[in-house]
Amino acid sequence: MTQPHTTPPRLLRMPSVQDRVGLCKASIYNRIKDGTFPKPVSLGGKSVAWLESDINQWIAERCQAANQDAA
Repeated sequence: MTQPHTTPPRLLRMPSVQDRVGLCKASIYNRIKDGTFPKPVSLGGKSVAWLESDINQWIAERCQAANQDAA
């Protein structure tokens, strides 16, 4: 029996996250502290990354909120 093909989670490093969300590093970390941005996952040492799915969801939520405000 074969397993269904699933795409493994993709990790994004800070420059990619900044590019996708349009925020600077300080703003991202301030929002993490406030609980309004996804927390990164540790890659070991001081290296961190974000799950692409978490970033995509955060972007989608911002778009949804903007659409509701416009209605």
